Amino acid sequence: MQQITPCLWFNNNAENAMALSCSVFEHSRIVQIERYPDESLDAHFVGRSGKVISGLFELGRQRFLCLDGGPTFVCNPSISFYCTFHERADMEAAWSKLIDGGEALMALQAYPWSPLYGWCKDQYGVTWQLSLSAPTTSEGITPLLMFTNAQAGKARDAMQLYTALFDHSGIDAIATYEAGEGDTPGLIKHARFHLGDDPLMAMDSSYPHQFDFNEAISFQISCKDQAEIDHFWGALTANGGQESQCGWCKDPFGVSWQIIPKQMGALLGTGPAAIKAMMQMQKIDIATLEKSGKEAQ
Repeated sequence: MQQITPCLWFNNNAENAMALSCSVFEHSRIVQIERYPDESLDAHFVGRSGKVISGLFELGRQRFLCLDGGPTFVCNPSISFYCTFHERADMEAAWSKLIDGGEALMALQAYPWSPLYGWCKDQYGVTWQLSLSAPTTSEGITPLLMFTNAQAGKARDAMQLYTALFDHSGIDAIATYEAGEGDTPGLIKHARFHLGDDPLMAMDSSYPHQFDFNEAISFQISCKDQAEIDHFWGALTANGGQESQCGWCKDPFGVSWQIIPKQMGALLGTGPAAIKAMMQMQKIDIATLEKSGKEAQ
């Protein structure tokens, strides 16, 4: 059961972005699209009726959320999605679809770590790393966090923080740069870790980059109760983290998280009072949302 779900922020093109991704990977589907209701129901919906608010889609075993939030945040390569393939033809077909209207960040070719690898940005700004791997490894899509600029060299600290927060978590493999390998010796070249059942990857890059972590790609944590919300919120906002609105926060490394009760849909479904109460919150308070819903009935 996926507790951590990547959430992508789009500029009024989430539906097309979901359709593209689902056309690239096998066993993929759009699970749900939430749209703005008829504008006659509320003045806030004028001009938005029928437009996408959010979406839920699956690419193989990886579940994603998306928001059609406008131009406020833009995806960048600080968080990409690492995709492993067993068949060259399947990987080349995926690359062809992703690169159409996008751009190559690293050309599709052989590299020391893979007989065929490429890093590209699709036309909606999401970045993908494609790698041909041996049949002994599992195919799949894994979020990869790249620690750059002021965060370069902090990938190990971040993994230690994350794995300490989630039950049944651990660091699975770490490869560091050696002298002459193109980056600062000792920095993490590639690492794999898991948070519960959710696999992730991390790397450092000390080269100058024009991007850092931002809210365009966040991770939503589905929490069973208030105690779990308090646990994650307190740990992720401590020691340099930042509280934001509506259950959003940043950890000390700048990675954005949404810490949400798993029954959030039901809580907000009680009506506008609960939504208004949520909009005034930083950390989500389940009891307050429940009370708002009951008072409105």
